[in-house]
Amino acid sequence: MAGAVRLEPVDEENLESLLSVAAAEAEPGDVMPPVEAPAGWSHARREAFREFHRASFGGLDGPTRTLMFAVLAGAEVVGMVRMTRCDAPGVVETGMWLGRSARGQGLGVATLRELLNAAAGAGMHSVVADTTRANVGAVSVLRSCGAKLLEHGDKVHAEISLDATPPSR
Repeated sequence: MAGAVRLEPVDEENLESLLSVAAAEAEPGDVMPPVEAPAGWSHARREAFREFHRASFGGLDGPTRTLMFAVLAGAEVVGMVRMTRCDAPGVVETGMWLGRSARGQGLGVATLRELLNAAAGAGMHSVVADTTRANVGAVSVLRSCGAKLLEHGDKVHAEISLDATPPSR
């Protein structure tokens, strides 16, 4: 079913599937912080990917204050979405990536809507995100999910109130 997704917390059981999708369908800089390593998906970069995700196994109350979810379409891992506690109470920041083959199918909107439900379930009242105007897909997903978009030059800041009624679609 197009646009249907399920979120599963990233753990040791799905980490290798997530890494496989990242290595096959994304650039390292799009899915993890930069690391000193040979170009592409080198062994060192794959290890850094694993450690980056393992650091967040503690969830919102752990050291990174981040909960990462594998995005599943059917039984297949297709990307990742996360929420990170902000300093303001009740606010989390989000970011996501989807493998190239999962883009353009409505999965981004479905993923963000599931993340908004998870954030509300965790007692949050607001979700924020930052992107650029050039990231047309992200801006479209944010707009479809009812975000208020604030543009500053090339940068776009999005705010989604979990108390507001989401747009129908």
